[in-house]
Amino acid sequence: MSERRTTRRYDLALPVIIRFPVDKELSSRNGKTRDISTRGLYFTVDKEFGADSELDITLTLPAEVTRGSEVFIRAMGKVVRVDKAPEDGASRVGVAAVIERYEIIRSDPATL
Repeated sequence: MSERRTTRRYDLALPVIIRFPVDKELSSRNGKTRDISTRGLYFTVDKEFGADSELDITLTLPAEVTRGSEVFIRAMGKVVRVDKAPEDGASRVGVAAVIERYEIIRSDPATL
């Protein structure tokens, strides 16, 4: 199988908040990234949802990564693959998403 990625992936376990912009509910889900790039990310979350779901994603880059203060990345994306929860009873599912656009925010994302 040939590699289809066009940008470098970074193995980073970062906190991520996922919101569903097309849903009427104002809920969000907390997850954790496994890897990220400028074009996509893979994360785990406790809710399963379908491919093509639109996502509002907020990532937190800690001060240790940025070598300064915490930085937030706000992105809009779309689910391209959902890996089902493993048979071992774990409730988290893996999600691969493409990033359609993003912005870097240097203030508290709750104020957005």
